[in-house]
Amino acid sequence: MATSWKTYSGTACFSQDLKAQHVRKATATRMYCTAIRSSPSLTFRHSFSVLNAGPRKLSLRIPRRSNLRKLANDLIVRAVSAQPNATFQTLPGFTQLADTAIPETLTLPEIVKTLPPEVFEIDDLKAWKTVVITVTAVAAGYAALAVSPWYLYPIVYAYLGTAVTGMFVVAHDCGHSSFSNNKTVNDVVGTIMMMPLIYPFEPWRIKHNTHHAHTNKLIMDTAWQPFRPHQYDRSPPSAKALMEAMMGPFWWAASVGHWLLWHFDLNKFRPQERAKVKVSLIAVGAFVVGVLVPLLVTQGPVGFVKWWLLPWLGFHFWMSTFTMVHHTAPHIPFKGGREWNAAEAQLTGTVHCEYPAWVEFLCHDISVHIPHHISSRIPSYNLRKAYDSIRENYDKHLNKAVFGPDLISTIIFNCQLFDAKDKKWLKFDKRSREKSTSESENSTN
Repeated sequence: MATSWKTYSGTACFSQDLKAQHVRKATATRMYCTAIRSSPSLTFRHSFSVLNAGPRKLSLRIPRRSNLRKLANDLIVRAVSAQPNATFQTLPGFTQLADTAIPETLTLPEIVKTLPPEVFEIDDLKAWKTVVITVTAVAAGYAALAVSPWYLYPIVYAYLGTAVTGMFVVAHDCGHSSFSNNKTVNDVVGTIMMMPLIYPFEPWRIKHNTHHAHTNKLIMDTAWQPFRPHQYDRSPPSAKALMEAMMGPFWWAASVGHWLLWHFDLNKFRPQERAKVKVSLIAVGAFVVGVLVPLLVTQGPVGFVKWWLLPWLGFHFWMSTFTMVHHTAPHIPFKGGREWNAAEAQLTGTVHCEYPAWVEFLCHDISVHIPHHISSRIPSYNLRKAYDSIRENYDKHLNKAVFGPDLISTIIFNCQLFDAKDKKWLKFDKRSREKSTSESENSTN
């Protein structure tokens, strides 16, 4: 990424737009004066020309014994930084970039309260309808695969891999207890729907709920963590090549690594969680022994690839894509625990992406992702109604995109390494990173 970008929790890169800069200075000056007037006895040796400096140099020379020193500094930084992103006016693939300057007092529970109560209601008929749609779609895909000539396979596999992903989305509702009000039903349906994917339900449920609790938080988010510059620079060539592949042209396979890493190791779970984790592992093991092994024996390696592996890889394509697209962009940061804010992360750090209608139908609107992160208790069939409400109340704070080559290119060519110190995405190329760092430093001088 050749240019710097802003975060709005205390660090800002000034826009070159002189008019916008003048507005920020005027706002900061008013807030500065308000803070100072609150204690007439304070003395200071400070010129308002400090507002021409970068945010890291903003400091009032007020005696340390005053609690208002920090208050005045915070007010100035917030006034300067609480502006729409000026570095990225547009990004290919995005139709709207979020204004991340949400009100400081806005909390996630307050956003949830603005949603219509009916979006949280579980409708058993609608829930089981998603199961019927998915099972029918998968059966139709396999029927098409059985009769189609080889040259139509790409179309059939594109459809079948997407239909199979619908199985995961149904289980996804089960994992959030938004499929049924009965916990046993959620566990049974979720386990069964994930078995053909060799995805153990309970391990996934535990780690996925951690992702929701710590979305785009460094270290803690279990959906994925960005590679850091020091990790890349200190890695051997083979590891560097793997990083470049996973954050580049082979992004679509990254979900396979995540699946292997997070879901089969009992040591990653607390003792009280392991009993149910073992049940899920036994379930997928039973599918392997009862279905996949006979498939391999009777159909051979070619039949195994045709009937199971390729549809399974199609599912992982969408898993990788959904995970990347919904939380990754040059202007969306990962943050440390101290500065992370739940309302900001879920509202402005999540992307609403529009996919072809047939993909959204087969995947049960999982792409309507912002309301799902505002509250995971919303069933998939109510996500669009919830999104309409969020758009009505918080539209300027939403990231919106359209799936396609432009969007994927924007992400994989710009979001390769994440600099946690400066809160910005960098490229693998070291010269490009040095240029970006130099430009960032110049913008604050």
